[in-house]
Amino acid sequence: MSDPLGSSDPPAVMHIGEVAARTELSLRSLRHWEEVGLLQPSGRTEGGFRLYTEDDVEKILVIRRMKPLGFTLEEMKDALTDVEVLRDPTATPEAVAAAREELAAVHADAVERRAKLVRQLAMADEFLAILAREM
Repeated sequence: MSDPLGSSDPPAVMHIGEVAARTELSLRSLRHWEEVGLLQPSGRTEGGFRLYTEDDVEKILVIRRMKPLGFTLEEMKDALTDVEVLRDPTATPEAVAAAREELAAVHADAVERRAKLVRQLAMADEFLAILAREM
C-alpha cells in the first residue's frame, strides 16, 4: 500500500514455520521445493532464515493444488513461470502468447487428470460399500 508521498511499505514477511502452518505443508516440503528450484523464498534474515511474502504463499498454494493431480516438479515450475510471464507488464506479446498457449495445455491436462481422480474415487467408494455390506 502506498502513502501520499509515494513511498510504499515493504511487503509483510513470514518465516517458514508460519508458511508451513498456513499452507498445511511440512517444513521439509518447502525446503525441498527450494532445493530443486521450484520455489525461492523472497529473502533471508541476516541469520539465514527463509522469509516468504504473500506472493510466495500464493505460489506455494498453486503447487499444493497441482500435486494431487500428479504434475511433476518440472511441470509445476514451468506453469509457475508461465503465470509470472502473464503477470509481467514488461513481457513481450510473443512471450505472453507462448505462456497463454502453455497454460491452456496445462489446463486441459489438469481437467483430464481431475476426471481420472474422480473415477478413482468412485471406485474407492464402491469398494467401501462392498466392505460395509460384508461387515
